[in-house]
Amino acid sequence: MVVSASRVSTRPLSPAAVRTRLFLASALMLLLELALIRWTAANVVHLGYFSNIVLLGSFLGVSLGFLRVRRTTRPPWYFPLALGVLAVAVTVVPVSVDPHGSDLVFFTSVSVTGPPPWVVLPAIFAVVALIMAGPGELVGRYLGELPRLEAYRLDLLGSLAGIVVFSLLAFLRAPSLAWGLVVCALTLVLLTPDGVPTVRQALAPLLGLAMLLVVLTLETLTPRVSWSPYNKIQLVQQTTRGGALAQVVLANGIPHQSFYPVSERIREDDLYGVLYERIPPPPPAGRSVLIIGAGTGNDVALALRRGARSVRAVEIDPRIEQIGAELNTDRPYADPRVHVTIDDGRAVLQNDDMRYDLVIFALPDSLTLVSGASQIRLESYLFTLQAIQAARDRLAPGGSLALYNYYREDWLVARLAGTLEQVFGHEPCVDATPAARAVLTVSVDQRAQRCAGPLPAAFSDPPPPVQDDRPFLYLKGRSIPGIYLSVLGGVLVISLIAVRVVAGPLRRMRPYADLFALGAAFLLLETRAISGFALLFGTTWFVNALVFAGVLLAVLAAVEVTRRLPRPPPLPVAYAALGGSLLIALAVPAEQLLALPVPARAVVAITVTFLPVFTANVVFATRFRVSGDAATALGANLLGAIVGGCLEYLALVIGYHALLGVAGALYLAAFLIGRGRES
Repeated sequence: MVVSASRVSTRPLSPAAVRTRLFLASALMLLLELALIRWTAANVVHLGYFSNIVLLGSFLGVSLGFLRVRRTTRPPWYFPLALGVLAVAVTVVPVSVDPHGSDLVFFTSVSVTGPPPWVVLPAIFAVVALIMAGPGELVGRYLGELPRLEAYRLDLLGSLAGIVVFSLLAFLRAPSLAWGLVVCALTLVLLTPDGVPTVRQALAPLLGLAMLLVVLTLETLTPRVSWSPYNKIQLVQQTTRGGALAQVVLANGIPHQSFYPVSERIREDDLYGVLYERIPPPPPAGRSVLIIGAGTGNDVALALRRGARSVRAVEIDPRIEQIGAELNTDRPYADPRVHVTIDDGRAVLQNDDMRYDLVIFALPDSLTLVSGASQIRLESYLFTLQAIQAARDRLAPGGSLALYNYYREDWLVARLAGTLEQVFGHEPCVDATPAARAVLTVSVDQRAQRCAGPLPAAFSDPPPPVQDDRPFLYLKGRSIPGIYLSVLGGVLVISLIAVRVVAGPLRRMRPYADLFALGAAFLLLETRAISGFALLFGTTWFVNALVFAGVLLAVLAAVEVTRRLPRPPPLPVAYAALGGSLLIALAVPAEQLLALPVPARAVVAITVTFLPVFTANVVFATRFRVSGDAATALGANLLGAIVGGCLEYLALVIGYHALLGVAGALYLAAFLIGRGRES
């Protein structure tokens, strides 16, 4: 680890060494970003609902690293120390985000104390930015030593490698220590070029990495703690009212599920059992049942007890299903009548061709967002008007649909009841308590329903159903909640101050104002890609990883095409192609593709989604290849991505498809600003 090139004798790196280090630094940058999003959401209670704040902090940090390159010759020894301090601080002084008092519904029973979210979230944003500035600075150093597009190509390849490694670790359900070891290894390689650092120079980064590994080792060795691709899972025990021993599953520190013997759990007036009193009796041969959100198996056990002849149990989190298979004393997943599917519930409803006597949405609340680049929760597309229509299509003649949860707000129960009424053409049965703990059941044949009474009078004017383009079930109106506005304001203020302190006068980036606009627009394209593929193919971690990889591959393809052309395309021509691809995407909303068979849907979705990404990056590569300062140009581009990340919240008001129009306006602004700068 070298602190200053003037203090430690080094020899110039060969071109091959520069290429290798640029690749590794880019891989570290993406891997650390994804690891921070996962680990902070797992250990800061409720941060999973705001994980895009960590993504925006990463953008700021990398941009600051790029901008700092010209102002110092010292390697970024500070970021391992900042990383270690963050790990220790979160572990020793538990931090939480209080989502209460918001316009949104958050599924949590955890009471938190401490600073308000408009303080906690910007603070996390700033710390993440400090950490990510280090890898950004490393990448920025090597960018300037290679031709522009060759350097950008290696940056993309390294980023893609970082995504692949982290996705592989997620697939293997590797503990946090595995991520930490990879990060530490890459950091040590990149901070130790050729010189031999003194003990004083090496002390800070080594101390930071040691603190990180100690924290992650203790976390990994903690009994009954494991990881899924979505959550940090912890098992604790509690005693039920009847004296039985229950297992409680904590997801990212929030009580998520509990399971214990069905004889103790299920009563006729309980949340699980009341739905069977509202629907028609089962056929003589027994019901076929589809359970979405099967979790640890409570709902499956009851369905079997109620005489189901077959149960398809759908659960998105493989670790939670595994816990149920291993520890649920009723052994529901061992029953030959049960068939387990690890997938997104909406994808199953959309792609299945089976018919069921009963479909159950069994407490599908995810406690986390699909990714850091959208406001979509794992279950968001399960409760839209179109999803309920898909569920109705899965019902056999005389079949029934049931939804139950601790909904927390009466207006949310009313919205769901109104959605069911609109799809089925008659009112559902609603059994609700004052705490909005509710069961909603509806049958194809209204005469077969056995409701306890009419709908409450308060349900006469429910909020409208949510649609696939704006799947925000837990947001009552068309607005951006105050909790988001205050946090985004803090993010922008911190970003401006940090850029001014690190990079000096902002006029330094004035020549790259068009690249700033390109960065903002591109983030909106990426957000639209994530939301569209989540709808079309499921909100699983695998689909999300494929989208990120697909975006990078489209960008890489654009760079390769631009590099190999004898002459780059004129910017007006490249912008015209971009405009045409955006018009095609605007003409084909993602929800229209759901009617296609999966193979055809994939072909059309890939074409419509990634064509704008490709053409946008032909524009970027053409402009970037003639930039005077590669690191500053990319820094301006990433700062624009922060603004794009803030503009992404407009989807809460206008929907995701309309974000393409916002992106188009930004690309037009970039064109007008950047005319004449391609040569």
